[in-house]
Amino acid sequence: MKIVADDKIPFLPGVLESVAEVVYLPGAKTTPADVADADALITRTRTKCNAALLDGSKVRFIATATIGYDHFDTEYLDRHGIGWTNAPGCNSGSVAQYITSVLLNLAVKHKFKLEDMTLGVIGVGNVGSKVAKVGKALGMKVLLNDPPRAEQEGGTGFVTLDEILARADIVTTHVPLEAHGEYATLHMADYSFFEQIKHGAYYINSSRGEVCDGKALKEALKSGKLAGAALDVWENEPDIDLELLKLIDYGTPHIAGYSTDGKANGTAMSVEAVSRFFGLPIRDWYPANVPLPDKTEVLAADTGNFEQDLLKIVNASYDVAADCGRLRRLPEIFEQLRGNYPLRREFPVYTVRGELGDKLRDTVLDLGFQYRK
Repeated sequence: MKIVADDKIPFLPGVLESVAEVVYLPGAKTTPADVADADALITRTRTKCNAALLDGSKVRFIATATIGYDHFDTEYLDRHGIGWTNAPGCNSGSVAQYITSVLLNLAVKHKFKLEDMTLGVIGVGNVGSKVAKVGKALGMKVLLNDPPRAEQEGGTGFVTLDEILARADIVTTHVPLEAHGEYATLHMADYSFFEQIKHGAYYINSSRGEVCDGKALKEALKSGKLAGAALDVWENEPDIDLELLKLIDYGTPHIAGYSTDGKANGTAMSVEAVSRFFGLPIRDWYPANVPLPDKTEVLAADTGNFEQDLLKIVNASYDVAADCGRLRRLPEIFEQLRGNYPLRREFPVYTVRGELGDKLRDTVLDLGFQYRK
């Protein structure tokens, strides 16, 4: 059998070659001729899996090593009997790490205490659930909005979008991109959204760029309705709005979910899915060579300034400001910044050492770090 795979999927080379011919190609440049005789594709978000790519091909199954699958024309795939799967939750820990850094950086930059803030989480799936836990670990009040879950599970524990916008000091979106239907999210954050949002609030989007109307966001920032914003995803990627990049606090090149742990999870889930679909003898595979950073010990001090002390700890694993600086310096290489993203491991890899008070120590543990005095 033949598999065509995105050449930026980490840890994949050498895994399936014993059972298939594997061809590695740039995801955005994969053509119909490339996949015509392929049995399976393993992709990322840059490969549009639709009629234009797949008509007349032999493809029977497609796995994407990402949570999102809006690059799939699922109606076309289902209609033509092409099996498909995504990797739900694979990078949820990575996005939670990203949001932790954003929240702490915003708090230190704008001089507010997180315990005085309410976090509004829109979309409470694999990612949003972990982001809600981050908010609670940081001492924030957390409001949850997820209409599909509320309908299925009952409204207990959820609030309406109107209530989120009226009460939350920081609003973060973690929804799939849906253009149509009862739960459409295309331009969810539009002019009306920002008109309703609490004056002086902050907005974060790390879901999909088209969830937010960039023009509406710019107006909300210019008018002072919003105190600030952070974006990891953009309309028209990789040709992003440079004016918007200047207006927001933190802008990054769609890398919130790009921890090495998240990438390893997504690749493992894709390999498992392809193996299961075709009955291949590769099961329960996980990369054995996930690299570690040079330093996994974090020396910490408790000075009594919770946000600053915790930010120093979190920055040892991931600092959103560094990614923002790289994008602002060279926005024209958006795709290269994604494709050549440096090693980043999640909190559990790191051990924090130092004499910490109960509050800071408990927060460090709740975020997933190891702790030793």
